[in-house]
Amino acid sequence: MTTKYAIIQAYGQQFKVKEGDKIQANFVDCATGTQLTLSDVFLVSEAGKVTIGQPTIANAKVSATVQAHTRGEKILVFKYLRKNKHKKLQGHKQPYSILSIDKIEG
Repeated sequence: MTTKYAIIQAYGQQFKVKEGDKIQANFVDCATGTQLTLSDVFLVSEAGKVTIGQPTIANAKVSATVQAHTRGEKILVFKYLRKNKHKKLQGHKQPYSILSIDKIEG
């Protein structure tokens, strides 16, 4: 049994994806249910045949759908200046988008 997979770049991150996968990428500013076409495909493997781009494959595309928008875990940023008696505590939650991979072409 062979599966078709691709290595893509989506919004500043690289992922190894198969059809039907869900990935958590950096925030995409569009509504849920929107179809996206990701054209930065670095590698496609299907039935033992591997195609490697230099740096990307020209005619390869990955279709994805935005499923939801979420936020990551809270991280705390603490700044302290000992001689000035200055303390600052700040929290941050990184926004993410959940993408569902529909089709790999190429």
